[in-house]
Amino acid sequence: MGTKFARFKRNEEVFLGVVEKNQIYKVQADPDSFRDYLEAAVLEAKNFHDETKLEGMQLCDVELLSPIPTPSQIICQGVNYSVHRQETGMDEQKPPFNMIFSKAPSSICGPNDAIIRPQNVKLLDYEIELGLVIRKKITQDTVVTEDNFIDYVAGLVLTNDISARDVQLTQLQWLKGKSYRTFCPVGPYFYLIEQEDVVKISNLQLQLKVNGEIRQFANTDQLLYKPIETLNELAQIMDLQSGDLVLTGTPGGVAMQLAADEMNCMTSLVAQFGEKVEIIERQHSLGNYLRDGDILEATIVSADGSIDLGKQRNIVKNLQSISV
Repeated sequence: MGTKFARFKRNEEVFLGVVEKNQIYKVQADPDSFRDYLEAAVLEAKNFHDETKLEGMQLCDVELLSPIPTPSQIICQGVNYSVHRQETGMDEQKPPFNMIFSKAPSSICGPNDAIIRPQNVKLLDYEIELGLVIRKKITQDTVVTEDNFIDYVAGLVLTNDISARDVQLTQLQWLKGKSYRTFCPVGPYFYLIEQEDVVKISNLQLQLKVNGEIRQFANTDQLLYKPIETLNELAQIMDLQSGDLVLTGTPGGVAMQLAADEMNCMTSLVAQFGEKVEIIERQHSLGNYLRDGDILEATIVSADGSIDLGKQRNIVKNLQSISV
């Protein structure tokens, strides 16, 4: 079974720690260098036993940060669950191609940080996703298999692909609409996987609540393009570096709901901008988009409970309230 790690702040200093139950034990490593972080994590996972532990701290006494230092890239999969494809006006079947896009690394925030809604964003949406943390460089010559998966993927994290739908859809600007600062909560834990965990990645339960109401609930066995397939495809397009994040897609239950004709209009390069604005205006009446003060809670856990990526709890605030 893998080991859970966290980056945390105490007395204005940032540390790396191994997590067990409600305790966190400080590890000697540079928490801002993923290479040092990973080397220390691997060593600590092998040597961490009850009889060798130093005195731990209560998790509630530290500030948990994103468990991964800012990566060079965040690569994302779009509409990778059938139900999510249906609710966005697409064919529910596995498409002939994998939809790939990116988020700015500066969008990352901690698992308990506020999500800041810019003043121009009215349709703020949520997307719980399983994140893969790359262990070592993936290039055109890389072939990822189940047997060597842990050579290339170090571990798993819980992520939320927050999206400004009014920017993403009317402007056809996925990068812009998904890259505002705080639009990618990560953590609280980095789960360092072992070989025995690889099969469990296809049986993880994702759940996201807004103000206590379950909005998203699904299992990673529903992924259309599986992680191994996606990593091999990405290898033929681009290099991935150690510490990069790959987000595997969100299940159904997001706030956005589009009919097929509406999605066709939104993705058209020749449709009038005014037509797209009218569709966006109709989205306001749906009622599920995030509002200031809303609280999001997200979890990812394996069916047997052996993999638990922790719980995110983020409140939505607007930029004006932060600046005053």
